[in-house]
Amino acid sequence: MPFEFHISILDVILKGMLIGILASAPMGPVGILCVQRTLNKGRWYGFVTGIGASASDMIYALITGLGMSFVMSWIDQPETKFLLQIAGSVLLLIFGIFCFRSNPTKNMHISGTKKGTLLHNGLTAFFVTLSNPLIVFLFMATFAQFAFIMPDQPLLMIVGYCAIAGGALLWWYGLTWLIDKIRGKFDASGIVIINKIIGSLVIIFSLIILFGTLFNLYTLPSYI
Repeated sequence: MPFEFHISILDVILKGMLIGILASAPMGPVGILCVQRTLNKGRWYGFVTGIGASASDMIYALITGLGMSFVMSWIDQPETKFLLQIAGSVLLLIFGIFCFRSNPTKNMHISGTKKGTLLHNGLTAFFVTLSNPLIVFLFMATFAQFAFIMPDQPLLMIVGYCAIAGGALLWWYGLTWLIDKIRGKFDASGIVIINKIIGSLVIIFSLIILFGTLFNLYTLPSYI
């Protein structure tokens, strides 16, 4: 018998935070930049870099949510929802495999030691992240898998988007804290290890969700 997830603000917050972490965790150009700035300039410069990246991600999250809300009547059909959840799980799986196999340090740009202002560090991270619209596909996958779009419940959507931002900031805060604590032992190989750990977790998570959806081990609620 399927286990049903009940609609609540807590559900939306947990899903939003998970989406925010999934969007921020892979060690792409901004992730590497955050690590380098933490090591070269200090923890708060790294964290502000993460804040800039999160602000850019939120723009793409809003665009994705707005676009999906226009076709919500089609998305909310049981057959369509099932197929989208399967597609979302497969996309997450592919994303996890790519993350695991990639070497983010191969084309790594060495960050300078000149600190600059916190605002400048945040803005540069914002525009670097904004130049990568492929994050939209990750948001589409996670929004579909978690049935995150709720156009008839704007308050819950606002809470959900705030949770996405909170999850992203939590990731960047935790990452910069960790790098700052082990700065004497951290090098380029550490970035690769973090990326492989993240990729492995995404692969495991996507497989659990995929099999759960295929074999109807749980049901997600309709928000309409």
